[in-house]
Amino acid sequence: VPVSPGLQKPPVCWAVLSQDRVTMVLLAVGQELFLLDNTSCSVVVRERVMGRHSLALLALGVSPDPFPEKFCEFNTAIRTPPKQMVWLDPPGTAGMSLPMDGEEWDGIEGPSPPTPFHDPGAGGCCQCHQVPPPRPRFVPVPAEASQEIFRIASMAPGALLLEAQKEYEKESQKADEYLREIREQQLLPEAVGQCIEAAGYEHEPDTQKSLLRAASFGKCFLDKFPPEGFVRMCQDLRVLNAIRDYQIGIPLTFTQYKQLTIEVLLDRLVLRRLYPLAIRICEFLRLPEIQGVSRILAHWACYKVQQKDKSDEEVAQAINQKLGDAAGISYSDIATRAYDCGRAELAIKKKTQPKPFCPQFPLCPQLPVSLMSPIVPVSPVYTVVLHLKNELNRGTFFMTLQNQPVALSLYRQFCRHQERETLKDLYNQDDNHQELGNFHVHSGY
Repeated sequence: VPVSPGLQKPPVCWAVLSQDRVTMVLLAVGQELFLLDNTSCSVVVRERVMGRHSLALLALGVSPDPFPEKFCEFNTAIRTPPKQMVWLDPPGTAGMSLPMDGEEWDGIEGPSPPTPFHDPGAGGCCQCHQVPPPRPRFVPVPAEASQEIFRIASMAPGALLLEAQKEYEKESQKADEYLREIREQQLLPEAVGQCIEAAGYEHEPDTQKSLLRAASFGKCFLDKFPPEGFVRMCQDLRVLNAIRDYQIGIPLTFTQYKQLTIEVLLDRLVLRRLYPLAIRICEFLRLPEIQGVSRILAHWACYKVQQKDKSDEEVAQAINQKLGDAAGISYSDIATRAYDCGRAELAIKKKTQPKPFCPQFPLCPQLPVSLMSPIVPVSPVYTVVLHLKNELNRGTFFMTLQNQPVALSLYRQFCRHQERETLKDLYNQDDNHQELGNFHVHSGY
């Protein structure tokens, strides 16, 4: 591992760079900045001089996108070293560096100022968390639509529509004046779109509702405004508000939510064992069962079989009752988890229950081969055979199949369609000259 020259104690600051599967480290030592990889150490900055004073590097923040030009410098007039440096990259900008210092948090009640730290998010958003207060303070970069609507003395279409809706609730004639001004400029569709978009970037439900009410008010005066965007935003906000609740604690922004996708969000809820909320979200969004409820129930069942304080009978009954006839559930995964937890009896249990796990569920790939018998349905046997094919060497695999006629027959059918050369090897091993001859004749045709 390369070592930077002059390093006698832990560095003041350093940052990790990852590009094209290569990891490097930026390391500051006094006025010098070094770039280290797994083989070498090179100097990036030898010394920065401003007037008669050398500037020591105290904190580093890695830009999300490299750019060759420095646009401006700003003197914060803060004498204490910054606690952290992060980069924000709002859409349409070159990025900006945001220092964090304890003095920013003057006025917070408590015996001592909390220690804040940044968590840069997608779309130029930055979450500023405070410790020890349990609730984070969120500082988002405002979306363009929000800036247009809430800017002081704004004459943007969305701002006028919001004012029109507020005046309408007061039963004031000003509502008609604002609305006429928008319609005369033929900007009503844009105004409705601005209000819908801005609602997605607001975190307070009251503000969200106000913007959506304005959008709904404006839609009434449009003949052919597509409702899908409005409906989808209402759905997304209900989901976001549910997961932002302090009892759940996932404060995603609208941009993060869209980039993660609903599938990833459901996975996060499942990993936290928030199964009821995940299922309610699936039902609310009307997701297909295989992608939504069934997948969550399968995760729940895998967690259920790990509960050691429950007997096999209780666990099997609970799973049967909860899963019912849900479509698309991989019972093999549930059996595998049960077997890995040392509950082989639970994994193969099917006849002792009033409702079995599934008519096609006696096996998982890890179960012994001796369980394969003529009464075993076809699909699980294929699963076991293909698993053994990947785990065992060729000779051992063929010898194992010799003692399992059902599995051998099914594997021959598989080879007949997928691996013709392997089928020839099977006939050679069995000295089956009749089938070997048929194989060569068929190959000749």
